[in-house]
Amino acid sequence: YITGDTMPATSLKITTKGSEALAEALKALKTILNLTTLDLQGCKIGGNGAQALGEALKTNSTLDTLNLCNNSIWYKGLLAFSEAHKANSTFTALTLSDNLIHPKIAKEFSEALRSKSNLTTLDLACNSIGDKRAHALSEALSTNSTLATLYLSGNSIKVSGVQALADALKINSTLITLDLQNNSTADGGVQALSEALKINSTLTTLDLWRNSIGESGAQELAEALKTNGTLITLYLQNNLIGDNGALALSQALKTNSSLTTLDLWGNSIGDNGAQALAEALKRNSTLTTLFLQNNSIGDNGAQASSQGIQMNSTLTTLDLWCNHVTHKGAMALYEVSHICRVGTQTRLKYTSLDENLVLK
Repeated sequence: YITGDTMPATSLKITTKGSEALAEALKALKTILNLTTLDLQGCKIGGNGAQALGEALKTNSTLDTLNLCNNSIWYKGLLAFSEAHKANSTFTALTLSDNLIHPKIAKEFSEALRSKSNLTTLDLACNSIGDKRAHALSEALSTNSTLATLYLSGNSIKVSGVQALADALKINSTLITLDLQNNSTADGGVQALSEALKINSTLTTLDLWRNSIGESGAQELAEALKTNGTLITLYLQNNLIGDNGALALSQALKTNSSLTTLDLWGNSIGDNGAQALAEALKRNSTLTTLFLQNNSIGDNGAQASSQGIQMNSTLTTLDLWCNHVTHKGAMALYEVSHICRVGTQTRLKYTSLDENLVLK
């Protein structure tokens, strides 16, 4: 139980497994009158257990957060929770990741989101949703007015599914975080998302980690960033944008006034891309964090970054870990470490550059 000094417990994390975990959860729902958070992650309550819990939740009026990640719930159990969601008026956050959601259940949740729903956070990560069910979710997002955070990472969603979600973003006015990590968005899907970003005015975080995005996809995003004024965080880690993609994004950074975090880890960016981004830093006045780890940036890129930081007033973190920076480049970055925390790795050792460091 998580308790305050004088208040009774409002949150419960169950660590037992199977029927014992289910019994503990059902007892808590009956006896803890102000229970708001129930965490059953990895408890393996199974389908029958989920059905029993779903029935109990139909009459519960306090619980607002429920974590059912990795519980082997499958069809019958998930159907019970879909029905409970329709009847319950207090749910705001529901985690159903790693539960092999059946197509019919995805449709049930989509219909619930379209009608009566108080959900603000829905986590459906790692459920093999695919394009067809992504289309159903996009239809729900087009009319839903409560959901603010949607996690869809690791769901085998390809271009068609992403395009459908992008269409929903053109209409939706409440979603602020969309997580599409580890799908197959590719450049075609990114093009659709970029068009949506030119219209959407609420999304602040977009996660496209590991989505097979190339330089043309980065160029589409760059065009969107030139006009979008709400996106704050963009994750593009482990894609393939290269120097040309970095160049396009650097042009957008010269005029963009909302982005504060840009993650370009693992994108085959070399010195040319780093130099272009450094030039953008001389004009950008909002970016605070730039991740460039695991690229192909050498001393020329590091030296250009140092010069860019000297003329920048907002950047606080630049990470160049696992590139090709030698001590020559590291020394150039050390000169600006009092302005910006810089991480790098020479060929000899990892170095975290700050004001207390003496390079050897």
